[in-house]
Amino acid sequence: MASKHNVGVSRRGFLTGVLTFGMGAAALGLTGCGSPRSFEAEAAENIIDGGEYDIIVVGAGGAGMAATVGAVDQGAKVLLLEKMPVAGGNTCFAEGGINACCTKFQKAAGIEDSVDFMSADTYAGGHEKGNMELIRHMCAGSSDAIDWLDSMGITLSKLGTSGGASVKRIHRPESGEAVGKYIVKGMTEQCRQRGVAAVCNTKVEEILIQDGKVAGVRATNPNGLPVKYACRALIVATGGFGANSEMLAQYRPELRDAVTTNQPGTQGDGIKFAQEVGADIVDIDQIQVHPTVEQTTATLLSENIRGDGAILVNTDGVRFTNELLTRDRVSEAEWAQPGRGAFAVFDQSVHDNNLSVEEKFVSRGLIHVADTFEELAQKMGVPTDTFVNTVTSYNDNIANGVEDPLGRTKSLNPLVKSPFYALPVAPGVHHCMGGLRVNVKAEVLDASGNPIPGLFAAGEVTGGIHGGNRLGGNAVCDINVNGRQAQETACAYVFA
Repeated sequence: MASKHNVGVSRRGFLTGVLTFGMGAAALGLTGCGSPRSFEAEAAENIIDGGEYDIIVVGAGGAGMAATVGAVDQGAKVLLLEKMPVAGGNTCFAEGGINACCTKFQKAAGIEDSVDFMSADTYAGGHEKGNMELIRHMCAGSSDAIDWLDSMGITLSKLGTSGGASVKRIHRPESGEAVGKYIVKGMTEQCRQRGVAAVCNTKVEEILIQDGKVAGVRATNPNGLPVKYACRALIVATGGFGANSEMLAQYRPELRDAVTTNQPGTQGDGIKFAQEVGADIVDIDQIQVHPTVEQTTATLLSENIRGDGAILVNTDGVRFTNELLTRDRVSEAEWAQPGRGAFAVFDQSVHDNNLSVEEKFVSRGLIHVADTFEELAQKMGVPTDTFVNTVTSYNDNIANGVEDPLGRTKSLNPLVKSPFYALPVAPGVHHCMGGLRVNVKAEVLDASGNPIPGLFAAGEVTGGIHGGNRLGGNAVCDINVNGRQAQETACAYVFA
C-alpha cells in the first residue's frame, strides 16, 4: 500500500516535543519571517523532516526499550518514538515478575524446570489456543532474557509462584518492589548511557511505504504538526488497546464499562496503523481480566500477594475458590459472588514481601488493617464469627497437613503475623492477548502469512502466544524475549 506522502520531503520549521534519555537531541531549524498563516494551513501544507534512521522503534515500554538497547548495541542508528510524556507504558504497572525457565536462579534454589514444562503451562493456561511455535520460542529464550537483564544490573533473583505455573518460575527483584517499575528504571538508564534519543509526546499516525517496503512513519508532534521520520526498518511496540473503550466494545462489548488497569495511552494505535499497510491480526477478541483490582482507583493488587499466601473471601466471610487458579477462572469465581467481588486477605509477612502494598494501598487508605481477625471482619463488614472460622480453619488445615477443600496445593502459608490486611477487589480489564500476527522472527505478517518487508513487532501489540488467557509473568517474559528478537531480525534486515 503506497503512502500518499512523499518520503523525501525536506526539513522545515521547528522539530519539537523531544525529550531524551541522554545525548540525543533534535536539531532546531528556522526558516525566517513570512506572511502570517493559520496553524491549520501551515500544518496541512508542510511536513517536518525528522531525519533518517536505520531503525525506528514506536513505543517506549518494556518491549520498545529492549529492542532499542539491543539494536544500538549492534551498531544501528535508532530513534525511539513515544506518544506519552514519559517512557514505560504498561510495563510501569507490571507487578508480579517475569516467568522464565531453566535459569541460574532456579538451579541455585534446586527447582527443576524446562522449556517443555513452561510451554505446557502456557498452552494449557491459554485454553490451548496459543501458537505453540511462538510459545516455545518465548520459553526457550526466557533464561537468556534473565541473564541479559542481569548483565545490566537489572537482577531478578527472587523466586515466586503465579497461577497456572507448575513450579516456581516468577523472577522478581530481591527488594520486593514491583517488577515493572524496576525494569523500566533500569532500561531507561541503559538508554541514557547509550545516548538514545527518545522523542516523546509524538504520536505515530501512519507507516510510510515505498517500493513495497517500510520507508518511515508520519507522526504528529506536540504542536499538532506533522513530522516525517525515514527508516529502513520499523519495530512496533505500542502495546494493546485495554484503555480504548471503543475497541473493547467492538471485540468484547461486555467489557466496555469495566475498569482497566491499563495506562491511558494503551489505545491500539500500532494495531490500527499496521493494519492499514496490510498487517493481519490474530485472537483480537481475547481480552484478559485480572481478578484483584481495587475498583475505585483501578489499581492492581499483584498476583504475588496470592502467590505468597493471600486468600480470597466473599462478603459472607467465606473462601470460595482456589486462589492460584488462572486469572480468568478466579475472575469468573469472583463474578459469581455477592457483589461480584471479594476481599484479598493476607498478613504482615505477605505485606513485607511486597513493597507495593504500602505504596499503593496502605498509604492511600484503600485497605483495611487490623491487629485481630475479629477487628478486621468488623472493618470489612462481613460476619465476624464466619470470617474468623474461615481463617482459623485455613490455618489449622495447613498446620495439620489437611488437604485444602478448594484444591489449593501451592503457597499454603498460614496467616499468623499481625497486623492483618483485607482489600476489596473485583475483576478489571488487564491485557489484550490478541494483536498483530507475527512469526518467531517477530516479522509482521499479512493475511497470506507473508512478512511485510521492514515491519516488525513485539509485546502486547502482537497476538498468538497467550491464546485465551495469559499467565501472570508471561507478559514481562514476552516483552524481553521478543523485544530483543525484533531488533535481531530488524538489524539483520537492515545490514543485509
